Amino acid sequence: MKIEKPFHIVLIEPEIPPNTGNIARLCGATRTVLHLVGKLGFSTDDRMLKRAGLDYWDEVEIHYWQDFDQVLKNYPDGRYFFTSKKAAKSYSETCFHEGDFLVFGKETKGLPDELLEANRDRTIRIPIFGKVRSLNLSTAAGIVLYEALRQTGRLSGDADENVV
Repeated sequence: MKIEKPFHIVLIEPEIPPNTGNIARLCGATRTVLHLVGKLGFSTDDRMLKRAGLDYWDEVEIHYWQDFDQVLKNYPDGRYFFTSKKAAKSYSETCFHEGDFLVFGKETKGLPDELLEANRDRTIRIPIFGKVRSLNLSTAAGIVLYEALRQTGRLSGDADENVV
């Protein structure tokens, strides 16, 4: 199945190798492009990172960027959605389009406040109930990406037969 406009997951300064490995595996499974931005909290040779991605690394298109401005310069026409527990709008209230960029911050701090302020109209959250402060980064990426896939009709019967 050829994807004309794949989705993009952007991780800004991810810190935990298994989270990035799980997201890489998610990207491979959905033909989503992965962008790793800034200083990573681990080496890309980390065994935990490799283990989480299993043997699917060759299925993932990965781009490395020094900073988020490089992403913006290389994809100036991209539609970017920034995730934050501080956002007013839920991801489920967002209308996603093919090729959108889903941007996630580091596990301990999220995205910088100035980035969220500058993009308030494109900042989304995943509702959380109770006393839990946040979701795991790879869980959050999966939730938002699969909603985008659902909205754009990519979850219909056209997917590969290797369905979980």
